[in-house]
Amino acid sequence: MTDIEIAEKSKLKPILEVAKSLSIDNNLIEMYGNYKAKLSLDMLNNMSKSKLVLVTAMSPSPMGEGKTTVSIGLADALNKLNKKTILALREPSLGPVFGMKGGATGGGYSQVAPMIDINLHFNGDLHAITVANNIISSILDNYIYQNNDLNIDINKIVWRRALDLNDRELRDITIGEGSEKNGITRKDGFDITVASEIMAVLCLSKDIKDLRRRISNIIVAYDINGKKITVDDIKATGAVCVLLKDAIKPNLVQTLEANPAIIHGGPFANIAHGCNSIIATKIAMGMSDYVVTEAGFGADLGLEKFL
Repeated sequence: MTDIEIAEKSKLKPILEVAKSLSIDNNLIEMYGNYKAKLSLDMLNNMSKSKLVLVTAMSPSPMGEGKTTVSIGLADALNKLNKKTILALREPSLGPVFGMKGGATGGGYSQVAPMIDINLHFNGDLHAITVANNIISSILDNYIYQNNDLNIDINKIVWRRALDLNDRELRDITIGEGSEKNGITRKDGFDITVASEIMAVLCLSKDIKDLRRRISNIIVAYDINGKKITVDDIKATGAVCVLLKDAIKPNLVQTLEANPAIIHGGPFANIAHGCNSIIATKIAMGMSDYVVTEAGFGADLGLEKFL
């Protein structure tokens, strides 16, 4: 059977039962249907007590090494040995999902589920991160168009737009063409969402307060004298944070053997740290004997950044 046939034939437990196995109170869970949920950040108050296992690889290849499949299988095996184990994994990006690598939910009988939902619009996190990234762009361009009292140099804008797809034609573009009301004409471009700074800082943040601090300090441009211009300078911090209010909460799902998996964030390892969020790992470590996680690419990249 193919991976998707195995996934479709598997009988999943209601996510509340998975949460109950971890002794999570219902008031700490936000349901997203029967088989997905978000976890409250109040769970960060739990003391860390578990051992952390990182799955990595030696020599990365274009098709990937199967680290996710190994991680899922290892977590299922540990649970089979009555070791209370939680997975902490990255969210798939639609770029690889519709590219050479395909989905990122494991394979065979070592999968996380619901597989299709996780691989596509999983609880809206990547959408929120994409919009949060792009609202900075729209506020920045509007700021320059309206008055530009910060004297931003349009040739020294370092902030780019984002889209969670492989779209080569949008990597380098010219914006603001047409009538005067279309804004200032300048060079711009799109990065894939998982290569964005918003994704990176979301996954590195310890809590909402830390996320706000990191976002406010992001450099978006330089003025005509070379002075840095930040998200806070263009007064975009609040808008970005409110767009990420749900995306910062980790997602709870399950393996095909009904063992818990927390899936949250997914920055690429070649431009960021290539691991799931710190928040997801900390919450998992507060509820288990073992946490199994993974790092992107090989040991010389994802592992080093993880450590």
